Amino acid sequence: MIVKQVELSDILVTNAYFYIDETTKHGFLIDPGAEAEKLLAIIEDNGWTIEKILLTHGHFDHIGAVEEIYRALKVPYFAHPKAQAYLTDSQLNLSAYFGNPIILNNAQYITDHNVMLSSNPEVKLEVISTPGHTQDAVVYYDAANHIAFVGDTIFKNSIGATHFPGGDMSQLLQSIKQKVLTLPDDTVLYSGHSESTTVAAEKKNFS
Repeated sequence: MIVKQVELSDILVTNAYFYIDETTKHGFLIDPGAEAEKLLAIIEDNGWTIEKILLTHGHFDHIGAVEEIYRALKVPYFAHPKAQAYLTDSQLNLSAYFGNPIILNNAQYITDHNVMLSSNPEVKLEVISTPGHTQDAVVYYDAANHIAFVGDTIFKNSIGATHFPGGDMSQLLQSIKQKVLTLPDDTVLYSGHSESTTVAAEKKNFS
């Protein structure tokens, strides 16, 4: 599998990820938060086919380029059902406070333990609900390759903020301890705002 991290800069610097099958060059784009033209250029330059856009949660810095890429590639985008509130409310997704309100009305919704498949059934990510940073937060987990895209649930040596609407610290800690840190120790965690880390490395912060 190819995992390509791309730093996107708008109000905040946020990581987007390409998750691509090396053989078919098909796969997913995760959290396109800004700079749609940059992401589309990477797709074209590599000859990749994006089959789905996956969202870890509905904050503006993770969804800012969704509409443009959705229109350009004509591929569906997916989020947890509780993301509907965030995607359709520019105050809840925080974009209203930065002068560029974002409203997304065409999401498809996925629930805990759904499996996101590409045209190659070996390319798949399990949806794991991890509320706390937001109520719609999810992790996308590749058990075969020990990879997890964790959004803003956990970072290298840190955890997600809980002071935004829908945030809940006790819920976040429960999600991290019961959903993330129970994955195999060598699972690589790809987050929204830090370098990658591993389950084993982050367990040390919760001992």
